[in-house]
Amino acid sequence: MPVTLGATYVGAGKCRFEVWAPEAERVDVHIVAPRDRVAPLERADRGYHAAVVDGVEPGSRYLFRLNEKERPDPASRHQPDGVHGPSEVIRSDFAWRDQGWPGVPLEDYIIYEVHVGTFTREGTFDAIIPRLEYLRDLGVTAVELMPVAQFPGGRNWGYDGVQPFAAQNTYGGPEGLKRLVDACHQTGLATVLDVVYNHLGPEGNYFWDFAKGYFTERYKTPWGPAVNFDGPYSDQVRNYFVQNALYWVCDCHIDALRIDAVHAILDHSPQPFLLELGEAVHAESARLNRRVYLMPESADNDARLLKPRELGGLGLDSQWSDDFHHCVHVLLTGDRVGYYEDYSRLDQLAKAFREGFVYTGEYSPFRKRRHGSDSRDIPGKRFIVFSQNHDQVGNRMRGERLIHLAGFESAKLAAGAVLLAPYLPLLFMGEEYGDSAPFPYFISHGDPGLVEAVRKGRREEFHSAEEPPDPQAEATFQSAKLDLDLRTKQPHAALFELYRELIRLRKETPSLASADKEAMEVVAVEKKSLLFVRRWSAADESLIVYNFDAAPHKFDSSFVSGSWSKVIDSAEAKWQGKGSALERRIDAERPATFEIAGRAFALFSREAVSGRSER
Repeated sequence: MPVTLGATYVGAGKCRFEVWAPEAERVDVHIVAPRDRVAPLERADRGYHAAVVDGVEPGSRYLFRLNEKERPDPASRHQPDGVHGPSEVIRSDFAWRDQGWPGVPLEDYIIYEVHVGTFTREGTFDAIIPRLEYLRDLGVTAVELMPVAQFPGGRNWGYDGVQPFAAQNTYGGPEGLKRLVDACHQTGLATVLDVVYNHLGPEGNYFWDFAKGYFTERYKTPWGPAVNFDGPYSDQVRNYFVQNALYWVCDCHIDALRIDAVHAILDHSPQPFLLELGEAVHAESARLNRRVYLMPESADNDARLLKPRELGGLGLDSQWSDDFHHCVHVLLTGDRVGYYEDYSRLDQLAKAFREGFVYTGEYSPFRKRRHGSDSRDIPGKRFIVFSQNHDQVGNRMRGERLIHLAGFESAKLAAGAVLLAPYLPLLFMGEEYGDSAPFPYFISHGDPGLVEAVRKGRREEFHSAEEPPDPQAEATFQSAKLDLDLRTKQPHAALFELYRELIRLRKETPSLASADKEAMEVVAVEKKSLLFVRRWSAADESLIVYNFDAAPHKFDSSFVSGSWSKVIDSAEAKWQGKGSALERRIDAERPATFEIAGRAFALFSREAVSGRSER
């Protein structure tokens, strides 16, 4: 499916323009630079207007004129002067060096989530490139960028984007994004891009001027008008967002799209938009002979997102598992506010290890209704797990990270839970060395009324006597900047080495590399807050013991057979722990009692007997 919307430079000084504006009898393109002139577009079927215009080179600035208004292109590829300025025609070619790049197999994804503006001091795409070797050395295999679609000003999480095709000008625009993606591929890293299809931001949102049909009043979202995916004119709205996905995949060589909050993509049509999107992207993946994935975020615990289309599912590739995070967070912090009240028991984390979802149809006290669907038959590689991400850190009033809420030992324990689970792990930038920077909410809107509304909303959200950090203040944004040099100082250096070693073991140990949930046994000892996870693949077998209590606890070897050697113990001095009394070997043939330190985990490998592992 070709990407036709917006401005497409076709060479020889010609550019094709296309826009959907069904209520407009006439649409012109106003070329404002380098030479001011106006050219008419021809009206086509279903409200599209298009024409090939001579004398338009890359770098030309333009606006669409309709109903006496001039507006930037809704499918603009570049907004050099921000959301209110003219759009720019960009070159259709780029000196890619990634020919033959096949992508990364889904089961090999180890994702590192980055906010472009705060990951480096410069806050640009190009500034990330020198850090790719660091990420490869850490062991991650994919870099996930929080949304980069053009938003107002230069400071934003990215979820206020209003030009979904245009890479943020202050980050480096489309050329900067392509340089980063190309460099990722040269380093062996896949790129994941966070896209927002459930709403558009408030400032610079000119979609209403082109077509009221972009939105619907049938549904509401927490962030603004709901996008119209199932009402009149929804075919053209769907086409817009499908073309957007294909633009990122084809023109920018993105390897996977993380689709924000799909539970807010409200669509009751027999052929849902997400099904159509998946079919289009997967068809393009096959045409390109390159692995491309769709990774929805959903609060619904809906297994249909991942089930094959032949079985009535939507056939998407892997979804975020909030349940896993919530269990780990509550066990380590004791937080019971909001949705965390649904997660208070160790056996819930055991279920998250076994199945993916915790709520699979049970009653949810927070929601005051049954929640979720059965995920037992969904393969492990179709879930993404984490102990931190932008939402779970940034949606706190002050944006505190887990290490500040629960301490250093808990941060190591969380790493062991995420990286040794049979799912795809995601790290939030800086967690691998315990960065001290918070990740508060920040904006840089130009409308004073909107700024005050956001401030008021933050105050009301937290019901606190404390004043939240001012989201509009430059200082709030600057406080989120990472300090990568911390990784060379203790205890940060030990935490970084622990992450790197866990990732190495995950890749090189067959039982840990496998995403087979069936090749696993999970036992929870609620009274002691001990969780035992045994995983195997062919002759290789691993045992992980987790202690989520602050106090040390004893256990025996009655639940396992054979002999086991300790590989990692997070309480040892090597990892800046307070010391461990846990023996280096467990032998089930010689019953004994063992002690694991508080807020610690230990990984054991089964010893081979007579050239093979016992079972």
